Amino acid sequence: MLKYVLKRLWQTIPTTVGIILLAFILFNVIGGSPAETLLGKNATPEAIAAFNAKWGYDKPLSEQFLRFVFDIFRGQFGYSVEYQEPVAEVLKRGVWPSLSLTVPILLGSVFVALSLSLVAAAYRGRFADKAILLCSTVVMSVNYVIWVLAGQFFLSYKAGFFPVWGYENATFLLLPVLIGIISSLGADVRFFRSAILDEIYRPYVLAVRAKGVSGWFIMTRHVLRNSLIPVVTYVSLSIPYLFTGSLLLEGFFGIPGLGSVSINAIHSSDMAVVRAVVVIGALLYQFVNLAADVIYAWLDPRVRLDL
Repeated sequence: MLKYVLKRLWQTIPTTVGIILLAFILFNVIGGSPAETLLGKNATPEAIAAFNAKWGYDKPLSEQFLRFVFDIFRGQFGYSVEYQEPVAEVLKRGVWPSLSLTVPILLGSVFVALSLSLVAAAYRGRFADKAILLCSTVVMSVNYVIWVLAGQFFLSYKAGFFPVWGYENATFLLLPVLIGIISSLGADVRFFRSAILDEIYRPYVLAVRAKGVSGWFIMTRHVLRNSLIPVVTYVSLSIPYLFTGSLLLEGFFGIPGLGSVSINAIHSSDMAVVRAVVVIGALLYQFVNLAADVIYAWLDPRVRLDL
């Protein structure tokens, strides 16, 4: 297992270097002069020269790239012009609000979707299965914004169950988390149900069932574990969004997470913040894929033979 992990870790190095190089080219070469972007096209040559000298943009590109890589490994992403402080401090303030919103949504949606999928697969073709599939289809058919507006109007404004706006305590997160879970259930349930059904018809399941083993024991002990590989893939694709936050939910509910920080940075042309979010999100996606591959190898040792 250790050999497999080390090989996969080694394989991530070229991709990681490529991500950093691509981000540098996009923001430092193709993106034009950062000085003109921030100071405006009417900035004087003296002001542009002073800006470039202050932030190192007057250095050769090779030297800028090495400094860029070194700063990433130090956790330093430059200085935010909009917030007038280091980008790392801006991101630190937004990380916890984003995680406090997106982590409960991910865990809650996976738990509920897996539970409903097990029931639907166990009673496939029966009333429970058809009812769950029908509800999943209805949930998928409703636009995400409709869920947000309906939740705010009926559950907050009319019923007064939840606060509408702000981030003062945990109660302000209840409604957005609930909406996030409900809106994702449709696709999750259908995907997980398909993965479980694919496993149910495997020969080993039929053999165990022929021995008289309980159906629910087979589902929870054998089928669930062996059907987790596509589930892990599906979930791992969602994990990078835990960092970048949910743009819609944070915007509609006034949660000061990284989604809101990113939108503000784009509007104010604060390229240091935008670049940091892009780089961190891409690197996080890369290492989440690595973690998913390790989990694959743990769930199914045959995966290690493919490397």
